[in-house]
Amino acid sequence: MQIHVVEQGDSLYSIANTYGSTYQAINEANELDNPNQLVVGQSVVIPIVGEFYFVQTGDSLYEIAQRFGIGYQRLAEVNNIDPNAPLYIGTRLYIPEQAGPTIESNAYIEPIGETVSETLINAAEKNAPFLTYLAPFNYRVNRDGSLIAPPLDNFATIAAENNTALMLVVTNLEEGEFSAELGSLIVTDESVQNTLLDEIIQTAQSVGFGDVHFDLEFLPPADKNAYNSFLRKAKSRLSDAGLLMSTALAPKTSAEQEGEWYEAHDYAAHGEIADFVVLMTYEWGYSGGPPLAVSPLDSVRDVVEYALTEMPANKIMLGQNLYGYDWTLPFEPGGEYAKALSPQQAIILARDNNVAIEFDQQSQAPFFFYTDKEGNRHEVWFEDARSIQAKFDLIKELNLRGISYWKLGLAFPQNWLLLEDNFTIRKRV
Repeated sequence: MQIHVVEQGDSLYSIANTYGSTYQAINEANELDNPNQLVVGQSVVIPIVGEFYFVQTGDSLYEIAQRFGIGYQRLAEVNNIDPNAPLYIGTRLYIPEQAGPTIESNAYIEPIGETVSETLINAAEKNAPFLTYLAPFNYRVNRDGSLIAPPLDNFATIAAENNTALMLVVTNLEEGEFSAELGSLIVTDESVQNTLLDEIIQTAQSVGFGDVHFDLEFLPPADKNAYNSFLRKAKSRLSDAGLLMSTALAPKTSAEQEGEWYEAHDYAAHGEIADFVVLMTYEWGYSGGPPLAVSPLDSVRDVVEYALTEMPANKIMLGQNLYGYDWTLPFEPGGEYAKALSPQQAIILARDNNVAIEFDQQSQAPFFFYTDKEGNRHEVWFEDARSIQAKFDLIKELNLRGISYWKLGLAFPQNWLLLEDNFTIRKRV
């Protein structure tokens, strides 16, 4: 699989010719709404086996081979060149496909209201083949410990048809917000816990869930040990019932990190107790904050490297957003919220406003500016093939368990192409 960044003068035909592909194959793979109007800076995935590399200044065959995890003599043989001869800038080298590691993948899916939209049903059907877990968000907890189920429609059938396990997500959401008071009740009141665990097990067995996932956020810092104790109790009950248990963790970079989102989340304890954890490594750029990459690679790496000091890599699922944001400038705290948009929508927005897409090397994320019809300046950060490939490279470098997406429903076809190209997805059914 090849990632090509569109340059001035490129057409889909010329790109296809460069890589030995076809106009139709590239168009279908990227689900382009207007293949004859590409955007400068837009990343396009080329659906070929292996990839091509064009020699740059300072390159050596040995360094290129190391970069792609292949022996330099094998690389020379594949390209029918002398391994000891100098390389010329611009020479096209074919990099054969390498077998990727096996990982797990999860995606949350969030029905809004009392029914599941056709968009979400289609997203589940389309992407379940690439998932270990499908996680309907969310089962809310009443104050007596009983559960309020989300609409599930045919998620169980979709999961079963694709050998995908269902994840039962339990939260302390109340009236649309994470409730510290409800969360405290869950982790401190034994009667509430017993009712809750009884209902979780009954629900998991009747619906067919394979994992129970606790996403308890904004717990009072004083409840850290109580949360740990609750998880130990839950793990014992769930294991006896043949269920996995996982948790969601706020993106910390130290055990002493302060803040209401962080302090009750004990990385070392969750790493010891849970079968795996999901690091919520996104929302640095968020709807109510200033324009930033949603999941900048440098910040994500800092969180993962801290997590690795507290738990083994094979328990860590890297959180990843499938969306971006469009901010109206100037940003003012408490002012207008940024609008969420899919990677596909971001590209259309750049094209319609005749602006090029830029790429920030530090955060490994694409962005652009535009001015709307009312004269308002905007800043957009989103995800593309390059940014998601950077996260896949991090997973491989640090041997993580896998990746967890928030959330299905916004189109990002390049992600799924590259996920399949980089990894073998473990199935638990």
